[in-house]
Amino acid sequence: MDDFRLKVFVSAAKNLNFSKCAEEMNISQPAVSKHINELENGFGVSLFNRSYNGVSLTKAGEILLTHAERLLQGYRELEYEMGLMANAVKGNLRIGASTTAAQYLMPRILAGFIGRFDGVAVSMKSGNSENIEKWLSDGAIDLGIVENTTRKAGLHYEHLLSDELVLTVKPDGRFRNLESITAERLKELPMALRESGSGTREIIAAYLSGQGIGIQDLDVIIELDSTEAIKSFIMESDCAAIVSVIAIRDEIRDGKLKIVDIGDMEMEREFASVFRPGEMTGLREKFHLFAKHFARD
Repeated sequence: MDDFRLKVFVSAAKNLNFSKCAEEMNISQPAVSKHINELENGFGVSLFNRSYNGVSLTKAGEILLTHAERLLQGYRELEYEMGLMANAVKGNLRIGASTTAAQYLMPRILAGFIGRFDGVAVSMKSGNSENIEKWLSDGAIDLGIVENTTRKAGLHYEHLLSDELVLTVKPDGRFRNLESITAERLKELPMALRESGSGTREIIAAYLSGQGIGIQDLDVIIELDSTEAIKSFIMESDCAAIVSVIAIRDEIRDGKLKIVDIGDMEMEREFASVFRPGEMTGLREKFHLFAKHFARD
């Protein structure tokens, strides 16, 4: 229903490379040029500066990109709403979710999706972000939900929702009186940390790097392969951990864990749907839009 030329333009504008755009959209490079030329002729303006060094957006191109993204999102929202009214969503969907997403986000989203669309059969497997991206590249899953940190070449990522990482300790232990701390003083705390390859660990490392601190500078007592394991360990020890605030909502409410404010460092992260280029269509797109709406509510 939407204008395919706008999708081509947005891809070309984001990549600033017509060859990459053609690969992403599964069309030929001459077809990319044809769609761009039709838009330029239709609007009567140049959208790209072309030179031997490549392409860049003109002022008109920048304006169109802003409006095109808004229009395409509007089309997706409209199709989503019409799809819900028609309730004509059927098929099989294989999802891979990073450990945190699988444990704390997906159960509610999947229950809502399956409850709404009883003609859909869903299977889900979990692993760290590297696992999900490999399974997707290998064709073992149709759609992945991962922490949107480093991006793997050959895959496409769409924002799903935002999350916050926080420092947590048990409220009746060694750090019961600790209410706030600086990033520099994190090096003084015994820490439990996720394993290498974890999206959570990558985000922590990136934020610490911005403060001139390396993961190796932390006093890491133990590495564990799930947030559940880290939560259980923290509640039984005098260690600290940096985890998703979504993952400890129940423990905070029940007084089993407390949050310690890191005064000079706020850590946010983005969860994204990841898919093979050109495949965010049909059931995959329906699930992504449903999950985005559901998470927002």
